[in-house]
Amino acid sequence: MTNTAIVYPILAQVALTMVLMTWMAMARVRAANRGEVRLADIALDSSAWPSDIVKIGNCVLNQFQTPVLFYVLCVLLMITAKLDILQVILAWVFVTGRVVHAYIHTGTNNVLHRFYAFLVAFVALALMWIYFAIGITIRSL
Repeated sequence: MTNTAIVYPILAQVALTMVLMTWMAMARVRAANRGEVRLADIALDSSAWPSDIVKIGNCVLNQFQTPVLFYVLCVLLMITAKLDILQVILAWVFVTGRVVHAYIHTGTNNVLHRFYAFLVAFVALALMWIYFAIGITIRSL
């Protein structure tokens, strides 16, 4: 299997992050221009933003938590030649879970639904790491 197969879910995760960051920036500029927040109030603490903008900001921050482990693993899969179809499928499950999580997080923000989306992505990522660790261990024996 070529490394290109894992690049597509990586690009999808990066796109999700970029879309959220752009959305957050635009929403913050609009709110500041409308006078919905004083710049002095948000200089050191983002909690003064309107709640919809806080949701987007929190969702952006989430893109730099478990996805970091995803990126690292994808690079390891490429350089160790341990990439296979199962890893690619699990990568897509992870990214899909992250997209659903972001949709819920920035929308209804139903914590239970958001948790289930997080759990799907987390389990996919954990399985990717376990499968990788087993593959590396068996290869080194």
